[in-house]
Amino acid sequence: MPTESRHLTVSIQRPAGQVYAYVRDPAHLPEWAAGLAAGIRRERGEWVADSPMGRVLVRFVPVNEYGVLDHDVVAPDGSVTTNPVRVLADGGTSEVVFTLRRQPGVSDDAWSADISAVTADLATLKRVLEAG
Repeated sequence: MPTESRHLTVSIQRPAGQVYAYVRDPAHLPEWAAGLAAGIRRERGEWVADSPMGRVLVRFVPVNEYGVLDHDVVAPDGSVTTNPVRVLADGGTSEVVFTLRRQPGVSDDAWSADISAVTADLATLKRVLEAG
């Protein structure tokens, strides 16, 4: 059965390279991604975040020239959620596209809450980057 997805986007008045570098650094997650990380630290070579789900691991794809920021979130129960994220250049500005995939068994209310949480995180990312 296909997974339901929602592409959530935000335009940011900063060059794509700057946006990519900022988002790529997991240490910045607590500044903009409240839905994922209240705090983050390195433990035994891995990024460990304190999330609403509890202690999770965050693993980004390697640095690349394409603006790909896909990352896995490993939940406390060991389940893995892959989050596709792209930073797209748009002249001197950028667009961040976060593909949110509905996980099996997620209720309509929980799906709406996930969409709202990611949308809020992207709005915070925009505020943080445009202020700095």
